[in-house]
Amino acid sequence: METFLLQGHEYIELNKLLKHLNLVETGGEANICIEEGEVLVNGEVELRKRNKLRDGYVVEFRERKIMIKAKEDLMPA
Repeated sequence: METFLLQGHEYIELNKLLKHLNLVETGGEANICIEEGEVLVNGEVELRKRNKLRDGYVVEFRERKIMIKAKEDLMPA
């Protein structure tokens, strides 16, 4: 599973996440994939293009699983 860091933001919209990670070529393609039920959020089909993904959410799309994190987990030294 890969991790996407929100980097100080409270959330990222689902269609923007797909585009940002280059899982789709355009925002329009992202919207179509979402509308067609190809994206799962927390194990359920998500049809809202602008669903606000927050810390702890898991997105599944085309064999990829992405965990949304507010900040990096620090490993103890």
